[in-house]
Amino acid sequence: MLSELGTGLGSLGLVGLLGDARMLASSPLSARPAPFRPRAKHIIHIYLNGGPSQVDTFDPKPMLARYTGKTIPTGNLSTERQTGSALPSPFKFNRCGRSGLEISEIFPGLSRHADDLCVIRSMHANTPNHEQSMRLMNCGDERLARPSYGAWITYGMGTENQNLPAFIAMCPGLPVADVSNWRSAFLPGIYQGTHIDTRKEKPEELIENIVNRSVTPTAQRRQLDLLAGFNAAHQQVRSGDPDIEARIQSFELAYRMQLAATDAFDISRESQNIRDLYGSSVQSRQLLIARRLIERGVRVVQCYHGDVQPWDSHNLIEKEHRRLAGQVDPGIGALLDDLKQRGLFDETLVIIGGEFGRTPAVEVPTPGTPGGGLGRDHNHWGFSVVLAGSGVRGGMAYGATDDFGYRAVQNPVHIHDLHATVLHLMGFDHEKLTYRHAGRDFRLTDVSGEIIRPILA
Repeated sequence: MLSELGTGLGSLGLVGLLGDARMLASSPLSARPAPFRPRAKHIIHIYLNGGPSQVDTFDPKPMLARYTGKTIPTGNLSTERQTGSALPSPFKFNRCGRSGLEISEIFPGLSRHADDLCVIRSMHANTPNHEQSMRLMNCGDERLARPSYGAWITYGMGTENQNLPAFIAMCPGLPVADVSNWRSAFLPGIYQGTHIDTRKEKPEELIENIVNRSVTPTAQRRQLDLLAGFNAAHQQVRSGDPDIEARIQSFELAYRMQLAATDAFDISRESQNIRDLYGSSVQSRQLLIARRLIERGVRVVQCYHGDVQPWDSHNLIEKEHRRLAGQVDPGIGALLDDLKQRGLFDETLVIIGGEFGRTPAVEVPTPGTPGGGLGRDHNHWGFSVVLAGSGVRGGMAYGATDDFGYRAVQNPVHIHDLHATVLHLMGFDHEKLTYRHAGRDFRLTDVSGEIIRPILA
């Protein structure tokens, strides 16, 4: 009856009323229980885009010092550029915490939490290229348009807060492969990530058009109801078109965000001691916002370190990695402290790492390159990713690369294995979280992936 009367506006009003009262389960973003009891409710992914060097961060290799200036005896693996002799790490590794987990001196803030960290030292990917490896890490496929893992999780679980996006990607600019890193691909568009450019600070600048100065909220509500009616009529003659439904839902979400997002992204509402704890850098501000977002029910928050690929240290690895770690480490340490203080650590999975690692052999600089030398090329054969928080064993290193840090040789972990484990911690069987598209049931892990059970608490 409501659909027939008043060109359907009655049913739209009922949807809004029941949705606000959390009585309506038909919204694609409504919170849904996972098939299994989840260990984690939220993910904060601290993405060190560009490829941090494993042998300078979380995977110490003293053998490199013995072969300084010499070719690594096992030979240099293929990468993008020519590499030469072994390049030992210029950083000291310290045994941290009661576990004695070895972490580079450039991460003192993270080192304080060594007993909560699981370092996977045997990660490996498919190619030594940024674009492909970024897509693989985020979407499970380096070449084709596939949904990001954040979109998959949102599709499976919805969100606990109907007034904020379920999946947010923050970056001061754009990473390599830009929006493909948080796309929904063939999943309905409402599940794609929302990009926030954190070079800006004020909430009304972070999110464009979040403040409507043209009409009153009541008038805007009437406008949206009319627009929804037009879209609904349009949809009736184009049944099954998910893009129209995504458009309707995105308009509604944008309307609800006007108050909720202004609050969530305004870190001036935090106490001074909390802001001092995190620091004032862009990276620290992102991490504080990330905590505020998961506190409000957002499922997945990605924090990219910088524009394009800041960790891509082809030259002067000592100078560059020390500078980059100094930008992000205080905020990471503060975030872990803050999550523990607020009781959020045991329900949040924190992921720290890049799309691949770097070569233990020095990159041979191109003649004429300014400041060239003493850097490392891309290395997808073996690298490290750090996990912490809900469901993860702390104070441990899992797997290993060879004696020089080139190739994963002990308990190798592919990106599909990492994704399978992340979905498991969120309460899903990665083989059963599927979506029918083009005559096939697709999943994040394609046709492979094994849960890394030894790292589970």
